[in-house]
Amino acid sequence: MNETILHCDLNGFYASVECLFRPELKNVPMAVSGNPENRHGIILAKNELAKKFGVATGETIWAAKRKCPEITLVRPSRGKYSEYSQKVNAIYSRFTNKIEPFGIDESWLDVAASAKLFGDPVSIADTIRKTVREELGLTVSIGVSFNKIFAKFGSDYKKPDATTLISRENYKEIIYPQPVSALLYVGRRTAEALGKLGIKTVGELARADKKILSARFGKHGELIYNAANGIGDADVAFFGDEPDAKSIGNSVTYRRDLSGMEDFEAAILDLSETVSARMLKEGVKCTTISVSIKNTRLNTITRQSRTDSPTNLSPEIFKTAMRIIKSEWDAGERVRMFGIACGGLIPADSSPDQMSVFDEENCARQKLKKMQEAVENVRAKFGRSSLRRANIAFCDIFSEADLPPSSLAKHNGMTKKRAQQ
Repeated sequence: MNETILHCDLNGFYASVECLFRPELKNVPMAVSGNPENRHGIILAKNELAKKFGVATGETIWAAKRKCPEITLVRPSRGKYSEYSQKVNAIYSRFTNKIEPFGIDESWLDVAASAKLFGDPVSIADTIRKTVREELGLTVSIGVSFNKIFAKFGSDYKKPDATTLISRENYKEIIYPQPVSALLYVGRRTAEALGKLGIKTVGELARADKKILSARFGKHGELIYNAANGIGDADVAFFGDEPDAKSIGNSVTYRRDLSGMEDFEAAILDLSETVSARMLKEGVKCTTISVSIKNTRLNTITRQSRTDSPTNLSPEIFKTAMRIIKSEWDAGERVRMFGIACGGLIPADSSPDQMSVFDEENCARQKLKKMQEAVENVRAKFGRSSLRRANIAFCDIFSEADLPPSSLAKHNGMTKKRAQQ
């Protein structure tokens, strides 16, 4: 059997974990959400009873309450989710050491070497589902296929607690009638652009002219064409493999939907400072910057651009990331998650920015570098919250778990003394 890639997706993960600690929530429509007092707070996860009312992950709290006025809202307990994510991956590790997490509640597995011990991949998937359900009280949907993209499609195809086989014999029958937006890597804007080309289903994308797609979308056109045709041999990484040799990045899901450039800039500035600090600590610079954007319907796009020159400075990362966003994203569309990944890493001391001391631009960069290093030194000594840009410290897009204590004190109108008690 050639279909040895599994994609495991825990069903309503946040909500399911909360129900483990509060069993009474299993019998009522409930959802994990941001602050209910915030009109633009969003639904992070919901149980099956809430789903029957049409409550959708990623929609605003007020929209969910219009559909289900009696819904019970629970604030997220991120420590619990991390703990159970580790427990689930520990179960996966009984069947294979090739486990590649894709967020906190999803993982790819390669079980090619496990058949002699545990049976065929579908049997392994069924055993994993049974084990997770019996040992942890959670359910997981699993797609089984011959590549990672189709395996992920399979885990989305049937929920909850199901195994779906997407084989070389049936993938056209199952996947090709679906809208292109159901395919990984096809976000809303790409789907709209494809629609203008008369391409609305995955099958139509698979039969499209590859040259036209490449001309219209660049490398991304080739990527989605290959995805639709089941072309792709990306390996599942070994569990614990660190990608930091290739890239340094971070992503954040926000306490409410982001709307407009003011929100976008605050979010991207915070991410830029985070990845910049890591690169400075590692002594590397990047030559490419990728931005990932997830909308409220949980569709994600990723776009990449080369930097003007190797950099590890947050203002330059911010500038490139915002250039990508302004060219690829409609400012009127709300955003649930942003991510930045800095790739093409090289040692900082090998970067060719040692130009003439009379070069004004280089002098400005050296001043910027010294200033940022001074800021990071203060943060290293007194904590990251000791120096925070005002448009980040006073912005309400971050969850209280993400904000540093000093920002929370200002944000909630508390005195610093009270915040430290």
